[in-house]
Amino acid sequence: MFFHLSFWLKDHSGSFTWLNVFRYLSTRVVLSTLTALVISFLLSPWFIKRLQSQQLAQPIRDDGPQTHLQKQGTPTMGGTLILFALVLPTILWADLTNIYVWVVLTITALYGVLGFLDDYLKVSKKSSAGLAGRFKLIFQVLIAGAVLYYLYGTNATGLPDAAKFSFSLPFVGVHSYPILPFILFLLIAIVVVVGASNAVNLTDGLDGLAIGPVILNAFVFMIIAYAHGAVVYGKPVAHYLKIMHLPGVEELIIYCGAMIGAGVGFLWYNTYPASVFMGDVGSLALGGGLGALAVITKNEYVLFISGGIFVMEALSVIIQVGYFKISGGRRIFLMAPIHHHFEKKGWAEPKVIVRFWVISFILALLGLVTLKLH
Repeated sequence: MFFHLSFWLKDHSGSFTWLNVFRYLSTRVVLSTLTALVISFLLSPWFIKRLQSQQLAQPIRDDGPQTHLQKQGTPTMGGTLILFALVLPTILWADLTNIYVWVVLTITALYGVLGFLDDYLKVSKKSSAGLAGRFKLIFQVLIAGAVLYYLYGTNATGLPDAAKFSFSLPFVGVHSYPILPFILFLLIAIVVVVGASNAVNLTDGLDGLAIGPVILNAFVFMIIAYAHGAVVYGKPVAHYLKIMHLPGVEELIIYCGAMIGAGVGFLWYNTYPASVFMGDVGSLALGGGLGALAVITKNEYVLFISGGIFVMEALSVIIQVGYFKISGGRRIFLMAPIHHHFEKKGWAEPKVIVRFWVISFILALLGLVTLKLH
């Protein structure tokens, strides 16, 4: 909004030339991050009190670690404020003619609505059972499929098919990107978005555990989006790095900055012991947003690396459930997702959280290193 306003004011008055500063990505990403941070800091105390007054408390599983029983009564659905602090700054500071911005915002918002319904059912029934898993999965697939089909099945991007339907591989040059049939590309893209959404959701089981890696991955994809789309002194940065140049994706750094700001602001209140939980409204939306960033920037494998914590959490559940069915009731982990396994082994919750953050930081660095390994 301010991006377009700066053009309008400059065209209608010569006294607003200083507004040119809002045209620079570097300025707008800083302002987007700060705006999200300020919104989150200012509104969180009031929002938490509103959640408490409405008795929107997180249901606690009886079969979980006993230390979690003290969390009873902690308000949930804090992700609603995260989404507000993410979407509003993006709209304020991004170029709203950019199709990629609207794609990630649409997936984020619709996944947020789905998560909100799931959370509302849980708190209203005072049960850990919300929407049936199959219904959530169906709607996640439909949302991702419809949005990505519009983006890549039409000429919305303006990219040639060779660029639209390519699939990036690590450690190969830009000319080695395989070109996939559209239906196969779309299926992989849907799996990435839906998988990321559910993986972040599974990770959100301890105070601050999910939002830390989300912030780190948002920073990783801020760098990646800029590298793939930015042009400096008339030459695409991607050519120097020998990666695919994707005009327009650099605008996504505004969204990434807002995610970082909203995440840091939320972490202030979500850190152990948490004053509020994000709920599915936050975790499904943030995970879907990260998945969309990975697909749009052609860096699906980077999300697999930098989001390794999310991958590990999701795999632990898949392995646990699969082995339980095959073995007739035996378990590999004391409890899944895997962060509960370490709690059951006697690790204090803060120790699990910080160590997972450390691992996520290392994986984020490894994800960034891939930019120079083509």
